[in-house]
Amino acid sequence: MVSGYLRQVSEVALPSPAKALIVPHAGYIYSGATAAAAYALVATRRSQIRRIVLIGPSHRVYLRGGAVPRADAFATPLGSVRVDTGLKAGLLQNPDVIESDAPHALEHSLEVQLPFLQMLFDDFTLLPLVLGFASAAEVASMLDAAWGADDTLVLSSSDLSHYHSYETARRIDAATSDAILRQQPTLSGDQACGAVGINGLLQATRQRALHVTEIARCNSGDTAGDRSRVVGYGAYAIHAARPDAAS
Repeated sequence: MVSGYLRQVSEVALPSPAKALIVPHAGYIYSGATAAAAYALVATRRSQIRRIVLIGPSHRVYLRGGAVPRADAFATPLGSVRVDTGLKAGLLQNPDVIESDAPHALEHSLEVQLPFLQMLFDDFTLLPLVLGFASAAEVASMLDAAWGADDTLVLSSSDLSHYHSYETARRIDAATSDAILRQQPTLSGDQACGAVGINGLLQATRQRALHVTEIARCNSGDTAGDRSRVVGYGAYAIHAARPDAAS
């Protein structure tokens, strides 16, 4: 299924390689094609990318700040993905980050990304960070500790609006997308369930003078759901303005 979505993607040209992506995290029949549109941008960097920094919202556990797991690997049907112990140790120096498996145990927002990553990259380590209540500046500070160089890809997992009619969702998501493209780190949970992570990533993007490009956007009414009560999905790439710009 994952490889099929990746094969169907229409190529989008960026002025420079993507440093970070915003990707949706619903069931693949709903948002898999939108996620694949973003992941296809890094498909040619199979041997280059060695570390994935993956942030997403805590749907089930109340949390202040962020949490990395105690576990040393995440398992999927495609095998195990090692947690990057070095990056985790560095992130735990931040007072807003704790080490706990509880927020990760039933959390889908991060794990749904792993099969895409396992299909794309030969050998990589993962820094999974579940986010609860945190400011954009606090999340940006967490990302600063793990931003890395060209061998590190940063991912923010988030869907857009939830449970509106089709046309209402399209209007809300268009405004949300405009805010993301203008790098406004003030999204609310009504606009995106992973707003905390997106806001922090946008803050980090602004600090580094990077750019945001929309890659794909739709909702469940366009894919596998009815149009009376839909969920929105968006894919975005964060990159330098040109190949020789600072990253």
